Amino acid sequence: MTFVNSLIELWRTTGIYGFLQAGGWRSLVMIGVGLLLIRLAIKRGFEPLLLIPIGFGAVLSNIPFAEIASHTIQTLDGEGRVVIEKFGGFIGQFYDMGIDSGLFPLLIFMGVGAMTDFGPLLANPKTLLLGAAAQFGIFIALFGAVLLERIPGFSFVRGAENAVLADSILHVAGSIGIIGGADGPTAIFTATRLAPEYLGPIAVAAYSYMALVPIIQPPIMRALTTESERKIKMEQLRHVTKAEKILFPIILLFLCILLLPSATPLIGMLMFGNLLKESLVTDRLSSTAQNALMNTVTIMLGLSVGSKMSGDMFLKGSTLLILLLGLLAFMIGTMMGVLLAKVMNKLSPKHPINPLIGAAGVSAVPMAARVANKEGLRANPNNYLLMHAMGPNVAGVIGSAVAAGILLALVPILGG
Repeated sequence: MTFVNSLIELWRTTGIYGFLQAGGWRSLVMIGVGLLLIRLAIKRGFEPLLLIPIGFGAVLSNIPFAEIASHTIQTLDGEGRVVIEKFGGFIGQFYDMGIDSGLFPLLIFMGVGAMTDFGPLLANPKTLLLGAAAQFGIFIALFGAVLLERIPGFSFVRGAENAVLADSILHVAGSIGIIGGADGPTAIFTATRLAPEYLGPIAVAAYSYMALVPIIQPPIMRALTTESERKIKMEQLRHVTKAEKILFPIILLFLCILLLPSATPLIGMLMFGNLLKESLVTDRLSSTAQNALMNTVTIMLGLSVGSKMSGDMFLKGSTLLILLLGLLAFMIGTMMGVLLAKVMNKLSPKHPINPLIGAAGVSAVPMAARVANKEGLRANPNNYLLMHAMGPNVAGVIGSAVAAGILLALVPILGG
């Protein structure tokens, strides 16, 4: 009998037994989703640096009984000191250390700054407006989440156990809306401060839409432009001096400090990374920020984001609505960038803008700019838009950080 009981206990530790339990099918579904993300990264080349870690993290987090994504459990002793009762799984520790604390997004922004050339934006400053217009979807999604909260029987703010999950619907709505910027680090940074309970699906949605830019944007771009508009050739960009490139991050940082301090962590790290790149006396630091450090943080961040794709947390109504609202925000952001470029053409016909570069105003750098360039080449094989599209693309990075700062400043005031 003891031998039989041992076999039964052994059977209960297997993954097969775990998948056969109630809700085990959810884990199988999410493992399939993780494998799909990996396939898209390898087969289609969709942001492999992001999708492979996210997809593999999703697979690991759905393995029964392994608790790879479990979090560290801390308590307070009688003297008020923090005591660790149990360390979490290794991905759970990545999450606690870098995502929950908001550290990883800031390090990613520093690396992005070190890799970014703001020259195209400085050479054609009006493309800053395209980056700003593409953030319009953020606030549309925010209002959409507020309206959904009014549906009887549904609430983002309260969970199934009727426990309050966030201070107000504006906290949740602001975190959902920021997905529309297609900027994963900004979405994580904002959600950790406004609605940490929804950080998982918000982070997954933001990074997924960043990776799926080549699928989501082209149909919208073609629908809103004519063939003749897509063939528009833009004037060659002027030369931007080294002094301009060095002064830009310093001036922008001080403007942020004076006008929107809540956005300073993101803008500050972005500008710091860019100053390392442009100063020419910090090559080692710049190289570390954009290579070794950036790659290390990306691996840990991707695994951490994927760990929030566990079946029991992900496959529920509120999560799916967050994904839909995020998609809506991203699509509207793309549309607004393209439409504003068309308006600018009407107002300034002597210096035409190809409306395709307006879609690059979302801050998925550099994928959105590459998509705009690809669509331009599809219409005209001699129409190279990449450098022109980088202007609104890097403006979108700044725009999403500014939008996050606005939300972080206003939501606590308005939401109470």
